[in-house]
Amino acid sequence: MKVILLTDVKKQGKKDQIIDVSEGYAKNFLINKGLAVPYNTQNKNKLERDLKSRSDAEDALIKECEEIKSKIANITVKFKVKTGKDGRMFGSISAKQISDELKKLGYDIDKKKISCNHPIDSLGVHIVDINLHKKVIANINVHVE
Repeated sequence: MKVILLTDVKKQGKKDQIIDVSEGYAKNFLINKGLAVPYNTQNKNKLERDLKSRSDAEDALIKECEEIKSKIANITVKFKVKTGKDGRMFGSISAKQISDELKKLGYDIDKKKISCNHPIDSLGVHIVDINLHKKVIANINVHVE
């Protein structure tokens, strides 16, 4: 019996996948627990509509992230810090501090989306990645003086 999975089922398949299982397993477990629906034209059409709407929403989100990326590409975030005798910083610049500075500039970016490949613990300009979407990564300059 063919069924359309509504959620990920261990050792069977992923969400929205069409699989072929025994009739007893399908009726008594998958459909009964709400993990799948029978494969028929009505459910197939509903699945196609859902996939299309999710794809359209994903495309709109990517387009929005691309716009944000183009706006913040030219931004340099500046920090003034205290240094010791050797010119070394006390502490380092964190993702939270970068996020707070971006909020002051009008960009609401979560600190979890900011990734630093190395700790920002020296003076100079550092390039920081911002993961706006898994397909859209923006770079900003962090200037420490």
